[in-house]
Amino acid sequence: MKLKDRVAVVTGAGRNIGEAVAQLFAAQGAKVAVVDLDRARGERTAAAINSAGGSAAAFVTDVSKASEVAALVKGVVERFGRIDILVNNVAVSDNKSILEITEEDWDRVMNVTLKSQFLMSKQVAHQMIAQGGGGNILNVGSTSGWQGRRRAIAYSAAKGAIANFTRALAVQLAPHRIRVNAIVPNKIGSPVGREEFDPTRPVENMLQRPGQPDEAAKAILFLVSDDSSFIIGENLFVDGGTMAMDHTS
Repeated sequence: MKLKDRVAVVTGAGRNIGEAVAQLFAAQGAKVAVVDLDRARGERTAAAINSAGGSAAAFVTDVSKASEVAALVKGVVERFGRIDILVNNVAVSDNKSILEITEEDWDRVMNVTLKSQFLMSKQVAHQMIAQGGGGNILNVGSTSGWQGRRRAIAYSAAKGAIANFTRALAVQLAPHRIRVNAIVPNKIGSPVGREEFDPTRPVENMLQRPGQPDEAAKAILFLVSDDSSFIIGENLFVDGGTMAMDHTS
């Protein structure tokens, strides 16, 4: 088991990539804090893990609010004793152009998608440093942060920021033996913020199919495990080759 006795916090763990990460981590021996604003989703994921013989607890938290993040970290430590891994997965999208988006739309996307990663990383880093032993932080980006889109201006901006936030965080936390990396997915599972999965959703990649949540989860497992011990500050594309393609023809 690659994560035996480690404690992991996964945000947005009630569905899609976050749910797959929580389940895979538990199967690999981790104790998992399943964080989601939707109580039913979070409790469903935690219950599935526990019924399969793993160890998980659900935490209902608005990770865009500093007070709730501080309470979450305290609660996880009280429950499991420490925190070894953080996966910043939660996000929302605007799906609007600059001509349509409102200030409220912009702020919500930035707070949930970007600010949450700052708040969670700050609080968890303090905990990791205090307890000693280092740790791993994994941010979930998006190919939307690496190219222009006709829609989703705020989401594209937030995900673009995450790419360099990951690098800066890696530089600053490396002296504390905390490795920081990110994955950059494209059209994996259901769309951001939506429950349903549409198998006919158009994709443009080398594999000519949508990605599956467990494929992202396996990449995340690699980056938070000792298998990637010499990888730090990296944005790993898990996109079926989308960004390596020529889209002009």
